[in-house]
Amino acid sequence: MAQGFSLKDQLFNAEKVAYLAGLFEGASTSFDRDAFEARVMARLPELELKERIDWIAECLAEALPGDLPTVAPVILKALPDPLDPTLSDDDFGDFIFAPLGELVVKVGADDPDLALDVIEQLTQRFSMEWAIRPFLNGDPDHVLTRMERWCAHDSYHVRRLVSEGTRPRLPWGQGITLAVSDPLPLLDRLHADPTRYVTRSVANHLNDIAKKDADLVLGRVSDWRARGSQDAEELRWMTGHALRGLVKQGHPGAMKELGYDPDAELNAVLLVPDKARIGEALAFTVDLTAPRPTPVLVDYIIHFQRPGGKVSPKVHKLKQTRIETGGLSLPKTHKLKGNATTFKLVPGSHLIEVQVNGRTRASATFELMQET
Repeated sequence: MAQGFSLKDQLFNAEKVAYLAGLFEGASTSFDRDAFEARVMARLPELELKERIDWIAECLAEALPGDLPTVAPVILKALPDPLDPTLSDDDFGDFIFAPLGELVVKVGADDPDLALDVIEQLTQRFSMEWAIRPFLNGDPDHVLTRMERWCAHDSYHVRRLVSEGTRPRLPWGQGITLAVSDPLPLLDRLHADPTRYVTRSVANHLNDIAKKDADLVLGRVSDWRARGSQDAEELRWMTGHALRGLVKQGHPGAMKELGYDPDAELNAVLLVPDKARIGEALAFTVDLTAPRPTPVLVDYIIHFQRPGGKVSPKVHKLKQTRIETGGLSLPKTHKLKGNATTFKLVPGSHLIEVQVNGRTRASATFELMQET
């Protein structure tokens, strides 16, 4: 991203709007390109990112009046070629196509079959997980039936939409009324997908479910391992990604699923300086010993002081490793950024804990000093 420009400016600027207008001008002789661009840009700079998507969709609906059967042929004709089918990951497409999904939502409620046909094409240009969710809420059985077919689609973008669109806690996405178990038969198929773009979504989906039902997720990954449908290494990666929230919580079942014994016999010593200063760094060391070789997943938790006397614990990864004969020393330097915009540090006494295989094994305090 270019320095000095926000994400919303990078994704939705005059050049991008002109590109979209040009596509529709080529698809419809009645599309007034100049009027569309002028209307969009009259408000675009003042809007936040999601608002820009909705505003462009509103302007498109005005420039292309009519119901979905009238508008859909123009949308499909305006689309560029699908995303490169030879890739397998990190190919999200062009954000400027996100408003097209919102346009389908606006005009397609009475024609869900055609709406899903259009979304199937759109998601091969930019992911449509936000646009699919109103249709899931309107007629979940109908959409889930279509998604069963999409699980075998040639495009991995369409296959990913099945998992991403049904996530319980999709970022920015409209809430959905599905029970967390409803999409699981679809995930059972998608977990064996050959592309990381799809399997990452499946893992993120399970991580969402784990916030409500940890046992359901643990049972699913265990079942998938028993099936042997996915490459063992890929499934190990998926399992770790799916259980990352539970690992932060120290969930014993997640630890065991990943091969770490919460009750392993071991000793931890935490060496922390008495003082640290905002704007500098906290350098500490964790020394681990065990009577036998032991796999360990080591996190550290800093309980940050907040204004008003509250405390906010933050879990940080330290190491996934193995204690061998003679023990293990893990040094760490944690930066104490004084200018972070998302989390302001407050001077005072702070607690730091070492969590090994989900269990707190050592703790210490240090005084966080004001920035000089």
